[in-house]
Amino acid sequence: MLYEFYDCESNSVLIPIASVEEIRAIDRSAQFSMEVLIERAGAAVARSALRELGGSYGRRVVVVSGKGFNGEDGKVAAKRLERRGVRVQLINADEAPKELPDVDLVVDAAYGTGLKRPYKSPKTNSTVLSVDIPSGVDGDTGSSIGRPFKAKKTLTFNALKPGHIFSDGAYLSGELEIVDIGLDTSSLSCGLVTIDDVSRWVPSRSEESHKWKSACWVIAGSEGMEGAAILTVSAAQRSGAGYIRFSSPEVEIPEVPLEAVIFPVKTDLSIEENEISRFKSFVIGPGLGRNPDLLEGIKGLVSRLRCPIVLDGDALYAFDKNDFPDKSQIIITPHEGEFEKIMGKKPTLDRVSSVRKCAEETGCVVLLKGPTTVVSDPEGKTRIINSGDQRLATAGSGDVLTGIIGAFLARGAGLLEAASSGAYVHGQLLNRLPSTGVVANDLVTCLIETLVDIGVDRELGVYDETNLG
Repeated sequence: MLYEFYDCESNSVLIPIASVEEIRAIDRSAQFSMEVLIERAGAAVARSALRELGGSYGRRVVVVSGKGFNGEDGKVAAKRLERRGVRVQLINADEAPKELPDVDLVVDAAYGTGLKRPYKSPKTNSTVLSVDIPSGVDGDTGSSIGRPFKAKKTLTFNALKPGHIFSDGAYLSGELEIVDIGLDTSSLSCGLVTIDDVSRWVPSRSEESHKWKSACWVIAGSEGMEGAAILTVSAAQRSGAGYIRFSSPEVEIPEVPLEAVIFPVKTDLSIEENEISRFKSFVIGPGLGRNPDLLEGIKGLVSRLRCPIVLDGDALYAFDKNDFPDKSQIIITPHEGEFEKIMGKKPTLDRVSSVRKCAEETGCVVLLKGPTTVVSDPEGKTRIINSGDQRLATAGSGDVLTGIIGAFLARGAGLLEAASSGAYVHGQLLNRLPSTGVVANDLVTCLIETLVDIGVDRELGVYDETNLG
């Protein structure tokens, strides 16, 4: 998915995302009148349309205009295009024919993000520019409501909406263009993660580093699930954990990377305090199995730890939503089934709200895996990551993600930042891999180069000028 910024601060932290209700509240509290905002929005639509047309004189455009503010934006755009010599046909959305005439561009200004009733867009073979969101897409979930327009480009104002990046909306929105019309989005707590965010969130390893400054303990693997442990350890090593201690309470795993220090533990995970205290992060769960004694051991160990922890896979079956220790430093990384086990119900189509509720009730940072990943902390700060694709839907991929997050925690990243950065890097690994046939170990082999590409790590001899006085 591509993003363009016009009259926006493109170097700001995150790309803001507003729910339908949030953007309504922002509209209501704007320092400008609705008439001014509509005029600015319509002008932006006209400019975007002219760029898409590649000219004006003699071009033919259909504007499908509804009753609300979206429709008003479309009408302003139509007038401005006409003044530039474009031949414009304005069509009322409620009276539109089943099929639109062939033109150079269709401007979809029928309905915006607040649409709740089914809408059947007229058929068209022409390029579509949608205003705010393709008409027929739910602004909060991205689900289709009827038969939406399929846009080549969607122009939205000041903030993305969840409907642009989830479900059908991610495909139907096409390229996204974000324009500043003077709305204040500083109150928003949800944002789309970009490469610039990740390069700032994960601390660089200084030239004075030693292995214990980024030590990570991985507890993973069981009979038949040895690969989960190997992938987790390998990913943590390649992501910058300086020292890996590895334990598997139920099986010996000789294939674990030779650089990892193997430490035997019992099923109850009764580890001495002096062994725990030097570690900067713990990773617990990938492929561990669900032995009841082991699950009790996980709960006991987690309650004793004072460093950041990633709980993944089988470790999540040790906890219900009320079982997590208070004031803990825990990241949980459930898929939908594990989320249901913890919360007692599946996440809804409004995934942002579901993950926020889970984070609030568990007191953990929650990373919900899926085609679009959602990360939230207990205070409601939410990060969306859409850097991956269907190639990540392969066995062991989640173990790689867990290892990356564990390493970022060991390097000193905050909980929300480590989880969000890990998910972003996980997706970016695909840039170095073929379009098909990807397996989890392929992801590990790309980690070093990808971290350099993103700016998390740097080549030897290249100074990090951000840390210079």
